[in-house]
Amino acid sequence: MNHKKNQQDRKDSARPYLAPVSRTNDAVEAGISRRGFLGFAAASILLAHADQQSPQTESRNGIPYRTLGRTREKVSLVGLGGYHLGKQADPQESIRIIRTGLDEGINFLDNCWDYNGGESEIRMGNALRDGYRQKAFLMSKIDGRSKAAASSQIDESLRRLQTDRIDLLQFHEVIRENDPDRILAEGGAMEAVLQAQKAGKIRFIGFTGHKSPDIHLKMLATASQHKFTFDAVQMPLNVMDAHFNSFEKRVLPVLLKNRIGVLGMKPMGDHFILESKTATPVECLHYAMNLPTSVVITGCDSLSILQQALQAARSFKPLDSSEVASLLAKTVKAAADGQFELYKTSHQFDGTYANPQWLG
Repeated sequence: MNHKKNQQDRKDSARPYLAPVSRTNDAVEAGISRRGFLGFAAASILLAHADQQSPQTESRNGIPYRTLGRTREKVSLVGLGGYHLGKQADPQESIRIIRTGLDEGINFLDNCWDYNGGESEIRMGNALRDGYRQKAFLMSKIDGRSKAAASSQIDESLRRLQTDRIDLLQFHEVIRENDPDRILAEGGAMEAVLQAQKAGKIRFIGFTGHKSPDIHLKMLATASQHKFTFDAVQMPLNVMDAHFNSFEKRVLPVLLKNRIGVLGMKPMGDHFILESKTATPVECLHYAMNLPTSVVITGCDSLSILQQALQAARSFKPLDSSEVASLLAKTVKAAADGQFELYKTSHQFDGTYANPQWLG
């Protein structure tokens, strides 16, 4: 399929409120290889770090805001994870959590077509009534790898979320070596996503994954071969990842080099890092916030956990090198074999492994 032509179609059909964004860069124009992307890891992360964090002086209700890569969108430093909202026993409490977060200054909302059988999206859709949709930068994800499966899931997410557009749609769980090729093949999911973008159903496009930096790099390189650059990429960024099969060390420099928005997830390793007794919740959040992330997504299944996240964002100050070194020294031994990052070392977090039919 001709992604270059589709990208031009996407620009031509942009909604009036969406500022035109250049979708090309030196890497894309060169059709850079996977090896080329790996080479970008040598880029200076410190300069990019300073550039990414410089807009942080902007805040809303005390919550710092950063720029989402090349999109020019401003997003809250902390984002509200969608999975845990669907696990909350009381649907009304989930709605209170979402609306409180939006009222307190968070604007980034995370979700996924498959979370809790769709319940997470349903609850978020109900929370976004009564004018709350206008406060949110809404992200959701799809599992479909075929055009048909992806198209169906996009429309279902829109219905559940009770909206006519999703601000950022991401390919979920890019965790297999063949996922990039399937998504970008003729008749693959990318065709459905580009069509949805042209129709105004979505604004920006990204992908997520938690398994391996190699697979993330392959996804970026495969997209580049099709003359496509993602707007955002989501991955684990935490005090354990820095030591083991690290997205921070291998993928983050590539995203910064290409001005792709960085979405940090699993700052506490879905609670497992806390069980290691090596770092507190606030230390985990501050470490991830200290990286050149656009937003750090964290699960909040209660108002008290939400308040903890809000306070961490409001109290965040850039860590100096000794503070970073201290945190990494405390976690290095526990992180050695990935026992607290089970999303990398097991299938425990792989929803599409247990439900391959979602892929289409």
